[in-house]
Amino acid sequence: MSEKATVSITVNGKVHEEEVEPRLLLVHFLREHLGLTGTHVGCDTSQCGACTVHIDGASAKSCTVFAAQADGSEVTTIEGVGSQDNLHPMQEGFWEEHGLQCGYCTPGMIMSAINLLNENPKPTEKEIREGIAGNLCRCTGYQHIVKAVQYAAEKGVVR
Repeated sequence: MSEKATVSITVNGKVHEEEVEPRLLLVHFLREHLGLTGTHVGCDTSQCGACTVHIDGASAKSCTVFAAQADGSEVTTIEGVGSQDNLHPMQEGFWEEHGLQCGYCTPGMIMSAINLLNENPKPTEKEIREGIAGNLCRCTGYQHIVKAVQYAAEKGVVR
């Protein structure tokens, strides 16, 4: 039996202290311990990006990070970005530009795209495509996703 580790992780502005198995992935901590199911598990191999969150302000695939590694960190999930009554400009862009179909990749795509615009507020189409290259969408063909990111860039995205 492995020893449990106590972690303190601030998620969407709220501190959570939990005992976790050392091998528990952050994605499972978010989904199973905190009930934040907007972070999706897509491939379990870090290929698809459906589990993308922000850790200390930078995007990361939460299936590649142990919860214990995030101890002391600030994590933002899709639930911490905007609200139903006050969408984040990126969420609004995905809505207005039809940047989703089935929606499975959308939370991770939005998190990666926010990170992109925080690093490069006025990206070219090529830079947008490169910036979201770590996120796979099997439905859209990406054109509307690119338009959604351009929409948000025009609005001005801040963390």
